[in-house]
Amino acid sequence: MYVRSIYATGDPADLDGVAEALRTEGRELLSAQPGFRGMGLFADRELGKLLVGSWWEDEASRQASYENLGKRRAELMAPFARTMTVDNWEAAVARRTEDLGPGAGFRLVRMDVQPSDIDLLVDTFRDTALPGLQKVAGLSGISLLVDRDRGRAAVGALYTDRDALTASRGAVAAVRGKAAAKTRATTSSLEEFEVLLATAVPHA
Repeated sequence: MYVRSIYATGDPADLDGVAEALRTEGRELLSAQPGFRGMGLFADRELGKLLVGSWWEDEASRQASYENLGKRRAELMAPFARTMTVDNWEAAVARRTEDLGPGAGFRLVRMDVQPSDIDLLVDTFRDTALPGLQKVAGLSGISLLVDRDRGRAAVGALYTDRDALTASRGAVAAVRGKAAAKTRATTSSLEEFEVLLATAVPHA
């Protein structure tokens, strides 16, 4: 599977209206596109950040949807977004079994990794890190996204509620440290968000 992420920042006072438009009309627009497989919508209301992830069956569907929805996407984001970054990813690992909504929590870790070490990172995550992470209380879904050309990766983890997200920090940090030592990946950012919408996606 393939993923497109949109990361926008703006005035926190303008976030709720745009988030609701993305949760309703945005989801409908994406769902009508061929190859669509799922969507996540995450917010940091305090700082004014929105993260939208859409999941696609293949790279061609992802690209076609981006072109088809470009004008309307810009209109939906305009009232909030003062900065906006679009990234494309390959979903190397995906484990998500249920839909989640408000009250759930999401942690995003971005990493830099040598392109030659991407496969090592994927194997280490799947074989070593994932079994430990799936034992963490409250974990509802987790994915590893990679950008082979640019030497980047991202791990997104969903938790059933904010308390579970908070309680997981120590255990997850230990797993992250062990995996980093094996793969030479370096963490470039660590963020936590409120889940506004997260639909189940097929395993990868």
